[in-house]
Amino acid sequence: MSIKHEIKGLEIVPGGITAPRGFQAAAAAAEIRYPNRPDLALICSEVPAVAAAVYTRNKVQAAPLIVSREHLTNGQAQAVVINAGIANAATGQQGLADARQMAYLTAEALQIAPENVVVASTGVIGQLLPMERVEKGIRQAATQLSPAGGAEAAQAIMTTDTRRKEVAVKLHISGCPVTIGGMAKGSGMVHPDMATMLGFITTDAAIEPGVLQQALKASIDRSFNLVTVDGDTSTNDMVLLLANGRANNPRIAGAGPDLAAFQAGLDYITVYLAKEIARDGEGATRLIEVRVINAPSLDDGKKAARAIAGSSLVKSAVFGRDANWGRILAALGYSGADFEPQQVDIYLGEVLVARDGAGLAFDEELARQVLEQETVVITVDLKAGPAAVTAWGCDLTFDYVKINASYRS
Repeated sequence: MSIKHEIKGLEIVPGGITAPRGFQAAAAAAEIRYPNRPDLALICSEVPAVAAAVYTRNKVQAAPLIVSREHLTNGQAQAVVINAGIANAATGQQGLADARQMAYLTAEALQIAPENVVVASTGVIGQLLPMERVEKGIRQAATQLSPAGGAEAAQAIMTTDTRRKEVAVKLHISGCPVTIGGMAKGSGMVHPDMATMLGFITTDAAIEPGVLQQALKASIDRSFNLVTVDGDTSTNDMVLLLANGRANNPRIAGAGPDLAAFQAGLDYITVYLAKEIARDGEGATRLIEVRVINAPSLDDGKKAARAIAGSSLVKSAVFGRDANWGRILAALGYSGADFEPQQVDIYLGEVLVARDGAGLAFDEELARQVLEQETVVITVDLKAGPAAVTAWGCDLTFDYVKINASYRS
């Protein structure tokens, strides 16, 4: 069943990454680190696809990321292989050889060129992959590729995630139905810069490579780059977008109504997945949505929103249901955003808790009720300009410490 969405012409459909025409996916239980559960996924397009990607800016970059960058220099890919449990980061030349072997094994199983395979890994840093198990998993998954395999693939790439994250939308470009699907994983070590965690997006749209890259970058800046769970940026972060052209729409070559429609669909996918990552932050009980309004510029708005969403003290206060607005103002103060402290208003939900940079009497019980909601909305009015930015985070709980104190066990 599809669901009409509030954006005109956009329809939510089932299927995730395999909703677009010409894409298949599968998962296998390779037991790379996790017993008795899928931990390896394949995504494949029936034809080579135009590819765009963004990557982590962490100077320590994992082997699969290095190999994928090499393979994507021609702006084309046909398959993706992803493993969960071991990140294959900080593993030296052997790690690079293993990442290249993953691409080769996938290409061999699918009878495509190795350079058309993107490789991604997530999990513990500093450990080598058990390549015999990886090879077995790749061969198994390759025999199970299916247009119905999106959900299994989304499940297989999880680590500390508590649920799979997938979504798909349908729209029309010059009268042609076009579908965009996506899946992501991310729960901890989430504080992206240029990319986030692992995200994979597919579409059957026909679009020029440069236009696709620009659309992805713009969408990431409005979504994944405005999510923070714990302030740590991963070594393996990547978001990949594949467009195989199977919709047979007039090829999108630049600005205009067709690109605007495609961008709206892509933005829905990335924002949805970004919010799901924040909502599923390790140990989280609340999604925090920080809305900075009337900022002097988008850059100032982003600085302010991300600082507040990422503040451990703000996150702890939300967990404790404590309307401690002073922590919000303090985070704003060190954000680097341009604003006048004496002009700032702060709201928890609809409750005004600070006006013109100073406290005022407010209903503590009403504010506590806001903090009890599954999504806690914090609005900060800078009264300094026309820009508005929203960022997402989650509360900081006891369980976050428990999960990360024993991550390798």
